[in-house]
Amino acid sequence: MDTMSDSDDGRPARESSADVDRPVVIVVSQDAQVREGLRAELTKRYGADYDVQSVVPSELRPLMIRMRADDVPVALVLGGTGGADPDGIDVLAGVRSLLPTALYVPAVRWGDWATSGPIFDALAMGKIDHWVIRPVEDADEEFHRSITDFLRDWKVRRGGGFEAVRVIGERWNPRSQELRDLFSRQRLPVGFYDATTTEGRRILSDLGLDDPALPVVALQFSSANSVLVAPSNLDIVEAFGLMTPVPEDEVFDVAVVGAGPAGLAAAVYASSEGLKTLVIERESVGGQAGTSSLIRNYLGFPKGVSGSQLAYDAYQQAWLFGTSFLFMREVERLDDAGPVRRLALSDGTTITARTVVIATGVTYRQLGAERLEALQGRGVFYGASVSEAPVMRGRHVYVVGGGNSAGQAAMHLARWAEQVTIVIRRSALTDTMSDYLIREIESAANINVWPRVHVTDGTGEDCLQSLVIEELDTGIRHEVPASGLFVLIGSEPRTDWLGECVARDPWGFILTGPDLAVPTAKRTADAISPDRWPLERAPLLLETSTPGVFAAGDVRQGSVKRVASAVGEGAVAIQLVHRYLDELTRGAVTRR
Repeated sequence: MDTMSDSDDGRPARESSADVDRPVVIVVSQDAQVREGLRAELTKRYGADYDVQSVVPSELRPLMIRMRADDVPVALVLGGTGGADPDGIDVLAGVRSLLPTALYVPAVRWGDWATSGPIFDALAMGKIDHWVIRPVEDADEEFHRSITDFLRDWKVRRGGGFEAVRVIGERWNPRSQELRDLFSRQRLPVGFYDATTTEGRRILSDLGLDDPALPVVALQFSSANSVLVAPSNLDIVEAFGLMTPVPEDEVFDVAVVGAGPAGLAAAVYASSEGLKTLVIERESVGGQAGTSSLIRNYLGFPKGVSGSQLAYDAYQQAWLFGTSFLFMREVERLDDAGPVRRLALSDGTTITARTVVIATGVTYRQLGAERLEALQGRGVFYGASVSEAPVMRGRHVYVVGGGNSAGQAAMHLARWAEQVTIVIRRSALTDTMSDYLIREIESAANINVWPRVHVTDGTGEDCLQSLVIEELDTGIRHEVPASGLFVLIGSEPRTDWLGECVARDPWGFILTGPDLAVPTAKRTADAISPDRWPLERAPLLLETSTPGVFAAGDVRQGSVKRVASAVGEGAVAIQLVHRYLDELTRGAVTRR
């Protein structure tokens, strides 16, 4: 959540939750029976918290214009389609720009298979957000499960309500932005208050703070260490009380380094199969996938799933199976100590494990423009930074990058921004982005693509004001006004800490399995690799040059940069861990 004393368009913000209208759910259909049936079913289940209204299509636009003028929050617009509503999808798409933060969902009659094609096309083109089958009986739980998911997603996206954490800081301070993004990715209800506003100063006074170092983090659910002044990430994690120290003599079956999709999958399968498992993560769960506002091509989620939700659910799953987690620690060194592996952490502790799964993923490359780097967190963001999207309401923002993460970020930002421009070095998106995302971008009225250019510079005092964009073919430079720049331009693996313990390619990606068989003489001069594989047997599929150490996900050379493949590799890595542990037990790890 992002709570301010003044709204982004200059109007005074409401001072308390008591002044905020109940969110509205709108049912629209030409068919009175459909319209009233949906309204009645929704009112029974959600009427205490949501104002459920029903209208015919001709009344929808005037109603939404009034609600926008009165600043009434609209959560969901549920529209009939098929039958008496042959143009139901167009009705929803035609008003979407009025309130882009609402969700627009056609309600389909069970068995009306003829509507499936138009619905899937509309989803692909970004005209609607989801779809749902109309209830076929009273208390239709499958229907209500979908509606509840929609309302939950809207509430997470919009913010408001309970605040587990409050951050009081300067609006464009990079550390304030980092904390907002961190809490948002962890799906923690967070409120941000600008310390320069009346509301921000009042909260600091209520906390007994006079001109403190910023930002201040207040935990609303804790009595001990509830107020943290300019805390480190480690301070915050320890104040949450989520982790217990690891005894020095404890030996894990498997230590997983990284809590992205690959690492979380490895943790779930390892702990569910009885292995004593520890996950070490330098930031928050989810990795790059955690910044994606909507992943639509992940198996089993036909309506899509946000990266943060997927990561949070996987984290809970691993935790319930018994996985231990250490957050805000970096691994600084890996040592091969005979039958065990030792991991030296940034807090001075050492973790001992029989096997290691490296799933540290990759980081986004930076632009290298000095003035833009100085504005990081003040209009310039690396990664999707989903928590910043509402701040871009009514503004012109730029997304640099042509991959799926950039496309998902652009679609998410387009809900708030007046205009989103995707900047790419290639001539088109087709070589680097999934077809469904390209179709959505092409259909979005406020997204355009600027090919064969790159960002070279920018200006701004307190926050970003303009960008300098250069045409690659002509060298012509354009200075354009810009309020936000989101950079997603490729990746670099986090593997410097491995030293010479694990073989990597010239770009730092870890070599595994058959790739280790390439003779050293054929490697480029920059490759880091031991002289030879040390065991008599060949390396296992995802095994690195150090036996018992495996790599999974984006950090591995030759990996497929998709969430599903990372999850699959994390699962496969644990099957290989079992094989290695069995070799240890039998004394079958034979060295040359």
